[in-house]
Amino acid sequence: MSSWTRSRYTGQAEFDDERRAIFEKSWMCVGHSSALPKTGSFLRAEVGGESVLIVRGKNGNLRAMLNLCRHRGALLCVDERGELGKSIRCEYHGWTYDLDGRLVGAPYINDLPRELKEDRDLYSAAVDIWNGFVWVNLDVHAAPLTDQLDPLVHARFEGVDVLSRYSLADLQVVHTISYDVGANWKMVYENFCECYHCPSMHPELCATVPQFRSGYGTVGGPVAEGAHLADGATGFSLSGQSTAAPLPGLPDDEDPMFYGLLLWPSVSLNLTSDHALCMRIEPRSPGRTRVVADWLYHPDAIADPAFDPTDAVKLFDITNRQDWEAIERVQLGAKSARFEQVYSPHEHLVGSFHQWVDDALHRTATASSEGSAK
Repeated sequence: MSSWTRSRYTGQAEFDDERRAIFEKSWMCVGHSSALPKTGSFLRAEVGGESVLIVRGKNGNLRAMLNLCRHRGALLCVDERGELGKSIRCEYHGWTYDLDGRLVGAPYINDLPRELKEDRDLYSAAVDIWNGFVWVNLDVHAAPLTDQLDPLVHARFEGVDVLSRYSLADLQVVHTISYDVGANWKMVYENFCECYHCPSMHPELCATVPQFRSGYGTVGGPVAEGAHLADGATGFSLSGQSTAAPLPGLPDDEDPMFYGLLLWPSVSLNLTSDHALCMRIEPRSPGRTRVVADWLYHPDAIADPAFDPTDAVKLFDITNRQDWEAIERVQLGAKSARFEQVYSPHEHLVGSFHQWVDDALHRTATASSEGSAK
């Protein structure tokens, strides 16, 4: 039986503790670098309790900055992505920053006292790229991104280099769906951790990947292994047919496979022979979570006039909506004073996830206690 009580899924205080300990201190995936193709391209993302701008600078590097004007605190951008041009300008009073976040101009700025003009650059956040995906950490002194991801990748694939074969850095997002899920972020992620529900919940998914009928998905099954598609299936799609040629790093004659990889605390990455799917979660409140799903294909496939990813998109869109309906029922159940959960052996990764969350909370509480004692 889980040691977590219902307040871990419904309490505002618990949610605030997790936001401070996890989402304000962990590296969070905010999208794919292909969405930032040129100087001035930007993404806006919610990280912890902050709105963050990720911008492609003049030197081609990425910068992450709080989306907050240093004059009167207005949000600088409200669009989720776009082009800034050569600078970042606040629409309220015209304060203007270069693409690195440095204040470069404001109306009548010379009339301001020196102390008000100094140190008015945008607040920075840490940013890094892993296999083409952009990650942000609000702590500019955070440990390297690889410290967070490498142990998870190694545990999943046991040192086998699976990822390099899928050309993830070269892929481009062709379709995005944003879901508003009426459930706590941990319930969403617990669902990603197990396939015990797959036989009863996902007939379409199990028809394409028969292994899921066993109740074990690829994230919780044999280490380093993926799952074979159904006999006669050539792609991970609703029809079982491929929607593009195999990715360049995969042999044309290799049996099509499906791999799942969980990157705590917020990413579920799914790899197939012709595309990848990245799902990332953004906690919004104790009982609400935003899930963003990106389908990614190789540019060569996208350039084909006959290219159409709809069949692949439909399979996981149907699967996701089935999941959200079930998770929302669990969230409703968490209102009961008798709420409790138990886990089968098929759900062993849920316990590992719980331990990871508890460890993060403990580290933050310990650091806070030690800081107060000094």
